[in-house]
Amino acid sequence: MIYFDNSATTRPYKEVLDSFVKVSSEFFGNPSSLHGLGLQAEKLLTQARTQVANLLAVKPTEVYFTSGGTESNNLAIKGTAMLDKNKGKHLILSSVEHPSVRGAMEQLQNLGFDITYLPADQTGRVMVEDVKASIKKDTILVSVMQVNNEVGTIQPIAEIGRLLKQYPTILFHVDAVQAVGKVPLNLIENGVDLCSFSAHKFHGLKGTGALFIREGVRLDPLLSGGNQEWKVRSGTENVAGAVAMAKALRMTIEKSEKGFEKMKRVKSLLREGLSRIDGLTINTPLENSAPHILNFSISGVKAEVLIHTLEQKGIYLSTTSACSSKKQLPSQTLLAMGVPDDLADSAFRISLSYDNTEDEAEKVIVAIEEAAKQLRKVMK
Repeated sequence: MIYFDNSATTRPYKEVLDSFVKVSSEFFGNPSSLHGLGLQAEKLLTQARTQVANLLAVKPTEVYFTSGGTESNNLAIKGTAMLDKNKGKHLILSSVEHPSVRGAMEQLQNLGFDITYLPADQTGRVMVEDVKASIKKDTILVSVMQVNNEVGTIQPIAEIGRLLKQYPTILFHVDAVQAVGKVPLNLIENGVDLCSFSAHKFHGLKGTGALFIREGVRLDPLLSGGNQEWKVRSGTENVAGAVAMAKALRMTIEKSEKGFEKMKRVKSLLREGLSRIDGLTINTPLENSAPHILNFSISGVKAEVLIHTLEQKGIYLSTTSACSSKKQLPSQTLLAMGVPDDLADSAFRISLSYDNTEDEAEKVIVAIEEAAKQLRKVMK
């Protein structure tokens, strides 16, 4: 099997699974309980929070555990909007955001909030000048993802952060779900107030994630109840998931130090080989793109058919984002980049992990070329 769909989800590390099983079976107490089992669980949760904070270079009190990227994005956006609605009702996001960000914004729009969508250039990148031009007197939040989940474009987070430091009443949210372990992000230096993470994107487990909330920033909770996570995210904590996430983050960052250049070589090999295929267009920009994502279109080939053809050969990749792939609609990100409808409708995404190899890349190039030729003959 060649698994090239790591932006949809990654295979959990064995050590991560072992940690989850051990904590679930031996330290199963509720961390809010006062007895010994509860205190053991609370200690593990505190240790996991501290480990994640150290790896992100932030304070432990700035790390809030959630169920994943979607919840973190919703909590950051809706939590800001509902708490600060008396200060202003204008929010800004890019036109190439993840559905969980766009969906949260659309819900707020239905509640009377004013939403501005920043345009993207042909590489999928937003302009800092457009951010500045969009700011109004009642702007309370700017949300821009660090790495686009479909094409891998890296957004100018540091530059946007510097700009927003001139506007102390505006919070800056970054969806870093696709960036962790692949693209560095200095949260404090870049002026980020809120940042979303999802463990299953870096070899942790599904259903676990985190939201960085800068010290001093307040949010209106989405969930009411037991007042866990400093009253920001109620619900009995997933201690085993948090411990597993901390281990996955540490292991991924360690692997990145040794495997970054290898990943870049694999992506470069794929880009070079695929670009030689007749009728294939590379959509991922050459500059300002993450090392693990490569998006391309093949004219005259239906995306879903090619995906299943490759699957029969033991090769797994995807069309658009995993959250949108079953809707069978053209990629909104590619359309925002100016890609023609027919190419946006036949787009594919390869996404790598540090375990993928150049040999796998060469096999995938051959398989895609053969499958495309075969499908074109059938469709004529």
